[in-house]
Amino acid sequence: MARRSVPSRTLALSRAPAAFAGDIDGFIAFLDLERGLSRHTRENYQRDLDQGAAWLAKQGVADWRKVTAAQAGEWLHSLTRADFAVASLARKLTALRVFARYLVREKIRSDDFTALLAGPKLGRRLPETLSGDDITRLLAAPSGGDPASLRDRALLELFYSSGLRVSELGGLMLQQIDLEQGFLRVFGKGSKERVVPIGGRACAALTTYLVAGRPHFVKTRTGSQLFLSNRGGALSRITLWYIVKKHARRAGIAQNVKPHLLRHSFATHLLSGGADLRAIQEMLGHASIATTQIYTAVEPQRLLDQHAKFHPRNQA
Repeated sequence: MARRSVPSRTLALSRAPAAFAGDIDGFIAFLDLERGLSRHTRENYQRDLDQGAAWLAKQGVADWRKVTAAQAGEWLHSLTRADFAVASLARKLTALRVFARYLVREKIRSDDFTALLAGPKLGRRLPETLSGDDITRLLAAPSGGDPASLRDRALLELFYSSGLRVSELGGLMLQQIDLEQGFLRVFGKGSKERVVPIGGRACAALTTYLVAGRPHFVKTRTGSQLFLSNRGGALSRITLWYIVKKHARRAGIAQNVKPHLLRHSFATHLLSGGADLRAIQEMLGHASIATTQIYTAVEPQRLLDQHAKFHPRNQA
């Protein structure tokens, strides 16, 4: 198979030694062109592999063809001793495993040197959510009739109504929305397309924004992005973060509200209302039902927390 050239933009600030870098570059290009992984994932994988390559080079390893399972394991152990978070260690091991399979696929190596490596155990961390009252206050926070308020109201309504990822929300195009039928088409991780319903209130907010809000943001070079910035381009991840945080403060919500919290709340509230877990999985775009099942623990855990906090026999 012909070797691929890596995109011209450098994805990592500190590159691997030259003997290791070429294979990493080919791998990153493979993730982009054939696996369709997001830029964020590719950047993380490249940083992880560059870090591992630098450590291996200091141990006298010549290149990826010479790496042994013991050496790879020792690198991960060195990170454990350096107090890296368990989630970071798990991601680095995942990057190394996917990369090792790529090396075998490209016939750069004949064996998978990560096959016997054991990953760190991740504790089960329940997703945070907002209460129904908090959601109501948040969605009502952009109450003005100016273009920015109309945009923000439509954005928040759609965010909670659809459970999209932040990157999916910011990248929406006009042609992906069908307000008459009440659904949108979105391309999620791995460029997989899925259809997501849009609730009635979100449709109404979007209609108002498209008529009286979006035209005010349109500039000469504006494309078909749904949500526009003051410069007429798509909203960045940072701007989306700022919009959510700003209106959470206006709503008087004490909780630290992050954009992904609306996605978690969307799933949790649907499940609490009796929605089918498989339907929620499809709407969220989860490849595995196991990823979606974590939401089944949120409501029982909330009840346990409430009991522990308020029952008189639990008070000190």
